[in-house]
Amino acid sequence: MRFSSALRIGVLIVGICLCLQGQNPQSSDAQTEAKGLPPRLTPAEYQAQAQAGTVTIAAEFKGHSVPTLQGPLSTEDYVVVEAGLFGPTGARTKLSADDFSLRINGRKPPLPAQRYGLVVGSLKDPEWEPPEKAASKSKTGLSGGGGGAQGEANAPPAPVKIPIPVQRAMAQRVQRAALPEGDRALPQAGLLFFQYRGKAQSIRAVELIYAGPAGEATVALQP
Repeated sequence: MRFSSALRIGVLIVGICLCLQGQNPQSSDAQTEAKGLPPRLTPAEYQAQAQAGTVTIAAEFKGHSVPTLQGPLSTEDYVVVEAGLFGPTGARTKLSADDFSLRINGRKPPLPAQRYGLVVGSLKDPEWEPPEKAASKSKTGLSGGGGGAQGEANAPPAPVKIPIPVQRAMAQRVQRAALPEGDRALPQAGLLFFQYRGKAQSIRAVELIYAGPAGEATVALQP
């Protein structure tokens, strides 16, 4: 009886240890939650501002560029707005991407803000270069005659596969730059994402619409 009881206790302890080990990745993921961008000194440092109750919504349209603290990225499938929320001393408000939408060229209904996770698959880093492309540059001017080489030159380029570590690094950069959510002390700032595959040059008018706990506001931005 004593042996079986000790055995059960030992199994229980092992199970708890395994459970705690399984929770470690979750805690590390929580450390990379959206922290936003550093708010600018005043709302006037953004392109445009509007008032929602006691909260000032300031914003700047970034087009298909994705500014992060480690440098800019880009996406062809989304447009980005850098937003900052300011209030009186000690002010707090509940933030959510669901409170924002974007009207482009006066079209209705406006585009709802999307979570940063949806943007990850379309991200590009202008500073990253495929190893194959870098290698081909070193061979520029060297050709060995024959139809085979000419056929390869006329063949369509193979799709570029971004290595998983590079994709993960870009995803973390965007995650950290996204507008934080939840009950937050002001000021707060970060990125908002809206699905739009059109060219930035075709955008003539942009309005960021806020409808949240602080009230309602429309910020007319510069395309």
